[in-house]
Amino acid sequence: MLAILPLLTALLIGASLGFMGGVFGIGGGIIAVPLLVLGFGLDQPIAQGTALVLMAPNLLVGWWRYHQRHPMKWQAMSAIALSASLTTWLVAQVATRMDPLVLRVIFSVFMVVLALRLWHTAQHHQADAPPVERPLNLRVLPLVGMVGGCSMGLLGIGGGLMAGPLLSGWLGQRQTTAQGLSLALVAPSSVVALATYAGAHHVDWALGLPMAVGGVLTVSAGVALAHRLPERPMRLSFVAILMATALWLVAAPHG
Repeated sequence: MLAILPLLTALLIGASLGFMGGVFGIGGGIIAVPLLVLGFGLDQPIAQGTALVLMAPNLLVGWWRYHQRHPMKWQAMSAIALSASLTTWLVAQVATRMDPLVLRVIFSVFMVVLALRLWHTAQHHQADAPPVERPLNLRVLPLVGMVGGCSMGLLGIGGGLMAGPLLSGWLGQRQTTAQGLSLALVAPSSVVALATYAGAHHVDWALGLPMAVGGVLTVSAGVALAHRLPERPMRLSFVAILMATALWLVAAPHG
């Protein structure tokens, strides 16, 4: 009975994270990492590596399903996926050797920047992509992949959040194209990041695997609920959660 309790706890946490990720439209890692640090006392690198166990399968399935509905040219997907994966691996080599406290501060700053961006979007109701899509420039896609890969390698999250505005704003792509290329970036990058963190012994598999199972079971329910809730209040409430958690991460005792 005692051995089953931690397993059930991890399953319930993963289910909650998957549901919240579906509701807010944000990958579960942005919620999972602070929870693992503050709630379970894990060091920042181990929390990031463990969160990748939850994220990687969901991202791979999401990429596959999205590509079925919105097929994209393999040249474009390869250009962004390869550059992102290589950058992820290189940056993750550095991240797994960084001081956990420094990494925690960087993660907290990223959460604040993300919160401010979401707040700005909610206030101004700006579209994420232009109505007329420009021809895709394959030569600059590797640069977008490098930007997203830096975030994935350093923080284990944020590749799509970094790449999305570049694809829609800078390269003038529609939302469907930007979303498809973002998934082509983060899905393989998450696997590379997970392998690198695991190689550095920065993954708690006993916690991460049941969390991943729980997340897969509930993410669809979260997405379904999100379609029935008003978008602006949801975004603003998520902004408040991110800001409060970022401040808590910085202020909480380390080690």
